[in-house]
Amino acid sequence: MTNEFDRYYIKVRTILGIDAKTIYEELTQALGSDAPSDRTVRRWAQRFREGREDISDDPRSGRPISVLTDENIERVRQVIEEDPHSTYDDIIAETSLSHGTIHRIIHDCLKMRKVVSRWVAHQLNDEQKQTRLRICRQNLEKFRTGTWRLCYIITGDETWIYHRQIGRKSSNATWVGENDPPRTIVRRNRSEPRTLFSLFFKTTGPVLIHKVDKGKTIDHNYYIENCLKPVVNEIRKQEKSSRLKCIKLLHDNGPPHRHRDVIDYLIEE
Repeated sequence: MTNEFDRYYIKVRTILGIDAKTIYEELTQALGSDAPSDRTVRRWAQRFREGREDISDDPRSGRPISVLTDENIERVRQVIEEDPHSTYDDIIAETSLSHGTIHRIIHDCLKMRKVVSRWVAHQLNDEQKQTRLRICRQNLEKFRTGTWRLCYIITGDETWIYHRQIGRKSSNATWVGENDPPRTIVRRNRSEPRTLFSLFFKTTGPVLIHKVDKGKTIDHNYYIENCLKPVVNEIRKQEKSSRLKCIKLLHDNGPPHRHRDVIDYLIEE
């Protein structure tokens, strides 16, 4: 699709009273990574709301900048450093360079490529990272000596399951250097329909999948009655059939998990 096609679509949808955010989402759903950026859609929607009729680029004074000078390379580098999610349209708007010049600067001069960022559940500080590293090394040593086996560990956690797919990978793509790893993005909450589940599993498969009723929250009493007791019953069944020993429960340090009543219940069991 051409820029003129995108702008004509933005113009028509703006005339119909559709907001820029919705227009951007529609173009992204239809065109994927070829869609114009959110910044570009908002800029053109604003122009059309102000009465602009022409969908062509504004004429630029002087000779177009299209040479691979150190100055132009630095300008492109600065745009990308300020916003690694920048699209070609964004860089063109900031530098007035041609698409072909920008492409050569990014790939031939800066040796960069655009990759999808990796999602991580939480952004950990250095102390948390070191603690996790220490615990992982201790556990690894136990596995090596045969003190532990992976099948003895049952992992439990709560997670929200969204009712529909959110976002697109293409919207998270960022420019990175030739030998640089993909960036990470901290997942954010979205105002989307979703259901809370409490899950317990081990290497051989799920032990418990519990759907939390709408409007309910998992406090320590709910956690014991609806999660831990069914898991303990399942462990007892498996112990009789496979002679499992030293089952270990792994869950995070959320308030319901570390409540005194929960700890007392697990010690008793």
